[in-house]
Amino acid sequence: MRGARRMLLFYYFHYSFSFYRPMIEIKDIIAYAEEFLKESPEYLVDVAITPNNIITVEIDNDEGVDLDRCIALSRYIDSKLDREIEDFELTVTSAGLTSPLKTKRQYKKYIGKEVEVLSKEGLKQYGVLKESNNDNFKIEVSKMERPEGAKRKTEVIEEVTFGYDEIKYTKYKIRF
Repeated sequence: MRGARRMLLFYYFHYSFSFYRPMIEIKDIIAYAEEFLKESPEYLVDVAITPNNIITVEIDNDEGVDLDRCIALSRYIDSKLDREIEDFELTVTSAGLTSPLKTKRQYKKYIGKEVEVLSKEGLKQYGVLKESNNDNFKIEVSKMERPEGAKRKTEVIEEVTFGYDEIKYTKYKIRF
């Protein structure tokens, strides 16, 4: 029994440490991306790193992201990391149309467009993004309400203000 336990411990330690990979720091990837993008119209939206060192860098541009810029950024970040020390997978992508808005600059980009907002209380509203600043944003919501004494409902437009910390997500609403 003692031999089996010793063998089990050997396998546990051997496999635990043989698969150990140093974790790439997210702050380093952010610094590399911002350094590359500082003189360009693209801006950093998000960086994610899994425990397996799968790195995803998401960028955006007010006019749309060019595939060549994603490739150039990927090569730049790749050149800053050492594959001899760290095993990693790197993906540089543009912010998708159906992805939630993650930066205040994206909110400015979508002013005048229809968005879907889900508050932390679970209230989902659709409206046109009217304004965005550092603290909050406003959407214009259209509702059908029956005025007092009227037989028919009429369209009522109201502005709703959300703080960025009050919402779960805001997405661009695609209409066909």
